[in-house]
This record gives sequence, C-alpha cells and structure tokens, in this order.
Amino acid sequence: MSPQTVHIGAGAGFAGDRAGSAVAVVDALAASGAPSFLIFETLAERTLALAQLDRQREAEAGYSPSMLALVEPVLAKCLTSGIRIVSNFGAANPHGAAKRLAALAADLGFSAVKIAVVGGDDLTGRLSAADLAARETERTLLSAGSRIISANAYLGARPIAEALDRGADIVVTGRVADPALALGPLVHAFGWDWNDWSRIAAGTLVGHLLECGPQVSGGYFADPGYKDVPDLADLGYPIAEVARDGRAIITKPAGTGGCVDLRTVKEQLLYEIHDPAAYLTPDVVLDITGVELVQAGPDRVAVSGAIGHPRPDSLKATVCIESGFLAEAEISYAGPNAAARARLAVRIVCERMARRHPGLPIRADVIGLCSVFGDSTGAMLARAFEADGSDDLRVRFATRSPDRRAAECLLAEVEALYVAGPAGGGGIRRHLLPQLASASCLIEREHVQETVEVMP
Repeated sequence: MSPQTVHIGAGAGFAGDRAGSAVAVVDALAASGAPSFLIFETLAERTLALAQLDRQREAEAGYSPSMLALVEPVLAKCLTSGIRIVSNFGAANPHGAAKRLAALAADLGFSAVKIAVVGGDDLTGRLSAADLAARETERTLLSAGSRIISANAYLGARPIAEALDRGADIVVTGRVADPALALGPLVHAFGWDWNDWSRIAAGTLVGHLLECGPQVSGGYFADPGYKDVPDLADLGYPIAEVARDGRAIITKPAGTGGCVDLRTVKEQLLYEIHDPAAYLTPDVVLDITGVELVQAGPDRVAVSGAIGHPRPDSLKATVCIESGFLAEAEISYAGPNAAARARLAVRIVCERMARRHPGLPIRADVIGLCSVFGDSTGAMLARAFEADGSDDLRVRFATRSPDRRAAECLLAEVEALYVAGPAGGGGIRRHLLPQLASASCLIEREHVQETVEVMP
C-alpha cells in the first residue's frame, strides 16, 4: 500500500553548492518517519559540456567533480535510515560516478548498496551532425560545422522511477530534466499513473521548486533592506512534504537559517518559466497559472493547483560545440592618479591590439567604476574615469576569438604593461579558456532509448 506522505529533501542546487548543507536536511528526513528521498541537482548545460571534455581527456572522469564532497557527509545516515538518493551526478559518465559511489559506500562499511545508472541521454552515434543541425530550434549555430563536443537529450522521470522500483538505494543519472529528480521518487512511492496528468504536473512542480536548492529557502532571494533573510551563513536547504494527491508543503529543517514564505516560493515558481501556461517537460506540459500558495505556518508554504497536459511529442536536447577561446587578463592601479593611469593602460592595450589584430573585439572594464553595466571602451567608461576619484582600481581586459594566437596576444599585451605601461601597475593575472557554445534541438522520442542498470 502506498504511503500518504512522502518527503523529498534538496541537497544541492548546482555543481558548486556547499558541501555539508544536506546534513540538516537528512537529519530532518530521518526524524520524520515518512518515506524519504534526497536529491542533488548538479548539472547545468555548461557543466555537462565540460564533463564531456573531461571524459575525452580521461576515460574514468566525466562525472560531477563535486559528487564526493556533497555525498560523503550524508551517505552513511541515508543508507542506515532508508533515505534514497537521486542525482544527476553522472553527467558525461554515470557508470564512472556509480563505481566511485560504490567505493565510497564500501569504505563506510556498506558493501551491499544498490546503485542504479540511468542512461540513454547521450545521443553520440544516434544522430549525425547534420541530423542535429536540422533539428536545431534557432538554426543559427550547428549549420556552421563546428566540432560537436556533446549532444544530450533531457530524459524524464520514468527511468528514475523504474530504478527505484528495482530497489536502488542510489540512482545516478546523466542529463535528465531537473524536476524529474523529484517526480521519479513520487511516482515510485505513490504508484501514480503516467497519464494522470494532474498528479504528474503536481510532482513536476515540486521538482521545479526544489531543483535550485536553497533558492526557495531564501538564498538567491536575499537583498538586504528590501528582502531580508535571517542567518544566511547557516542557510537551510528545502524539503517538500508531498501528499498522495500531489499537494505539497515546502519547508526547511527547524533551527536552520533562511526562510520559506510566499515571496521565496513565488520567485522560484517563476524561475526559468517561459510560458506559465505551458512549461514543457519530458513528462508533462505543466500549467502553473492556477497554482495556489498559502502560508501554512512559519517556514511552511502549501502548494496546490498545478494543471497538467499530455507530454510533448519531442524531447529537448542540448548540443555543445567548440566556440574559440576566451582570454582574460587583469591589472591593478592604486594610489594618487590611479584613474588616469588605468585609463592610459586601456588606451595602450586597445591601440596595440587594433594594429596587431584589426577587428578583434576588446572589452575593458574598470571593476568598481564601470564593469557590469559598462560599454567596454566607450563613452560610459570615459565618464566613469572622469567622475570617480578612486585610488584603488582593477582593470580587466577580455576578448573572444576563434584564433588562439589572437587571444594569447591580448594576454601578452596586458602583461607587458608591467614595464611598458603606466607606473604602478601590478597583480597581473591572465587566463585562456576554450569556449563552448550551446544549441537547443527538438528530438523525436524514437531516437532516445532510456536504460536502467542496477549495480550490483
């Protein structure tokens, strides 16, 4: 018989999230007595592309580098308390992630742990570059013929639910839709029908509210003096208490910082939603226009009213391609007349680059004067120099180019300012990164074959 309530906790909202933040969540899940799951969402589009590059360099790499740091503090308690873990840690190498998690569990004394690997998202070998270009939504990037680094479809929750049905203690996926991490456990626990669109929509909404971790409990929401959030240094990560009919309470562990209120939940509800009446996922088309939020107590928000429509005929896929190089270099100027010396440094570098690589776009920012809202080397930057008397400035130069030599030239010109530029420049840092660009494609479902493998 299925339970009346299932609890799902969020342990991470992105690959660089805080290690150890899931400890309070796991303690609360264990104390609840309800069937419980812990999800880690760690896979942005860029993260997956970088993971593919890592695996090309080293066959055993390609899974989330933060996986062990995030899981190790809570793994033993999860396994002893029956809290099952679901995560897209696998990135470009779910099998490698599963093997590493099995080794970690064995080191902690759990040699019989069942780990399921969800695959089928990697489209390598299934569709050619021409096939992908023909399916690109904007038709702007893939037709140029750049080398494809990765092509991954967004899987839904079905293989996650199947893995849990088969007894997995930990489910490791590659690219799945973020809400699927929560929907899969809910379908498994409650036995929902995949065509019960209202419940599938409700579970998808829960996953959407949890997918960014502590954003919904006050993290990204905070704006001092306007949206004050208490004790962010000990921010509590969210928990969803979900009923069989899909109604849910969003909360956080008692005694932790942050807040869960109508404002934080509304912000996350609208996060990355293009059409509130038609949020497309692999499992359902979610309509949030009728969603009702009620403050049900301190740090408790009741969520209901999700509407579901039949799932789309196609799946989204993200294709990442090589996109040249990004060069960045910085130098500091401090003390009397610092602004004038910084302005001279900008002029020198821009003039020399115009001679050596005509047409190469150069961006120059003076951090603290004109950077985020600046117009590079234009009028706004000039006005900032004239208006500000700061004596502590950091100048950043950057360019993007398909030509590695041109990008490296900018780095050399900035470094030369040590002796060939204005007085007092110091603290130069320089960095060259290969750039990736991503395109979205719509892939017919018959081209995607989901797989579930349970180890051992």
